Amino acid sequence: MRPKNKIFRVLSIWGLIVAFFIFFAFLAVPALKATNQGQLKKQLDQLIKTIASRYKVPPELVHSIIDVESNYNHKAVSPKGAVGLMQLMPETAKKYGVIDIYDPRQNIEGGVKYLKDLMKLYNRRTDFVLAAYNAGQEAIKKYGGIPPYPETKNYIEKIKASYPKSFITTRTKIYKFYDDSGKLILTNTPYLFTFSKKKGD
Repeated sequence: MRPKNKIFRVLSIWGLIVAFFIFFAFLAVPALKATNQGQLKKQLDQLIKTIASRYKVPPELVHSIIDVESNYNHKAVSPKGAVGLMQLMPETAKKYGVIDIYDPRQNIEGGVKYLKDLMKLYNRRTDFVLAAYNAGQEAIKKYGGIPPYPETKNYIEKIKASYPKSFITTRTKIYKFYDDSGKLILTNTPYLFTFSKKKGD
């Protein structure tokens, strides 16, 4: 065997080995990302539930937004300057009292407060709330509805894949008790429920 052929054969074998490892590394990356995302989602779940419950925003919607916005990366920064888990613009973060925009708790709370205001503004209509969160309220005013931006349409579709409701539910807890006359009372005010129990004691 000629030396040149031998060298060529050795290089070819090493080339195949390297290609083999690159191929399997490429296959492993999506699985690794999915595992990391699952772990991050689990770690943040209780925090999201606590903050979402405080402002009566569905935690599953918050999860969907974080998933699409940042893939649970609290250090994420978009080309437009949106930052953190819920991709808050600095002016929005400031408006909602966020001091450290990279802090998961502050970022989520700021984003949830903003969502709550958008829910009130657009009567809990999911498409409008998401369009405003993505493109801004001015874009909705300009077009008199959902702006025709491909990015915004794609954004709405992605989030509605995991939160398919047309209206955002608030999940207000309803308390049930009977008054002195025996009449059934339904209320979302815990004070009335607690007061009625004390009277019955």
